[in-house]
Amino acid sequence: MRVFKVKNKNISSFLEKLGCDKGGVNILSKKSELHTLYIKDLHVGAANILKQDALSIGADLAVPNGVVIASEKYFDALLIGTTKHFEILSKKELAQPFGLKNLAHYLKTFINQKEFKTKIMGIVNANDDSFFEKSRFQGSNAISKMEQMIEDGADIIDLGGVSSRPGSIAVPWKEELERLKPILDLIFEQKLYEKVDFSLDSYEPEVLKYALDRGFKIVNDITGLENDEVCKLSASYKAQVVIMHMQKDPTNMQKDPFYENVILDIDEFFENRVAKAKGFGIENIVLDVGIGFGKTLEHNLLLLKNLEHFKHFGYELLIGASRKSMINMVVPSSIEDRLPGTLAIHLESIKNGASIIRCHDVKEHYQAIKLQEAIQSVEIL
Repeated sequence: MRVFKVKNKNISSFLEKLGCDKGGVNILSKKSELHTLYIKDLHVGAANILKQDALSIGADLAVPNGVVIASEKYFDALLIGTTKHFEILSKKELAQPFGLKNLAHYLKTFINQKEFKTKIMGIVNANDDSFFEKSRFQGSNAISKMEQMIEDGADIIDLGGVSSRPGSIAVPWKEELERLKPILDLIFEQKLYEKVDFSLDSYEPEVLKYALDRGFKIVNDITGLENDEVCKLSASYKAQVVIMHMQKDPTNMQKDPFYENVILDIDEFFENRVAKAKGFGIENIVLDVGIGFGKTLEHNLLLLKNLEHFKHFGYELLIGASRKSMINMVVPSSIEDRLPGTLAIHLESIKNGASIIRCHDVKEHYQAIKLQEAIQSVEIL
């Protein structure tokens, strides 16, 4: 007998090749993936009930010593279990008090989460102050760059006319449109929108409308739908909307960013903005945690490591860390030398749940992602 540890992303396919029947594949798949769920401010009564319910099915709840004697009213806890355990608890806790019914609904979001195809979003800027000089293009040069990105494997091209780097200052919407108009007109005239999906990095309704009238399908809003007019416009065009999180605004977002808990704080932000989007009739939503937008290095690293958490919303997750300064904070490097760090962040983000990668270097990302997909998809039987 010989034994080796199996690491297989698509465990269902592996079990089928092993010869398990269909029922067994379904049951065993749910038992193969272990989850750890951090629960903040759990009522002491709920903690004691959940601990017993979890133990009774082979899962567990890690709690502080004071839970048993109820030394406090609320505690933080860590629920540990498989997909099958969460499935059982999501039904079992519906009948329990102390807020466990809400937890039951939350557990359901971790069961059978959607999987999305990885897409590359290439960056093209039509301004003079974006932090990466090689991303700046004007007129026909921008079109040539876009055509090259399409050839290199881009699924989406994100066009912007205003820099949002730390310290940047917004410009009037008329000036933004003046920068973008020649490029938008050429995209429309040459029907490039038939070759790739186009996204506009803007939060100005008048500018967005001009782009949506010229074949653009995606609204990439760094304010996370702060403006009701952007919501109305996006809904009327049935556009896909990227809701990004940003603390403060580009002029001051990097001045001492602070969160009680960066994961839970951004989760609450998304919950509120998704509800707002749906209230206006927007259904096609993408979430972006906003790497570098009002975050310290530690905040950025925590978000990247725990990105999978945000999959519970059921929407695609976008990550854009291309050549950003966080790379320089870990390994000192110029903007021109940050491609390796960018690829490392983005490949890890894909493993952790991202499906849209916003980047400057499309060709290099396409190759790296295809190799990653080949490794993940190979079967051992």
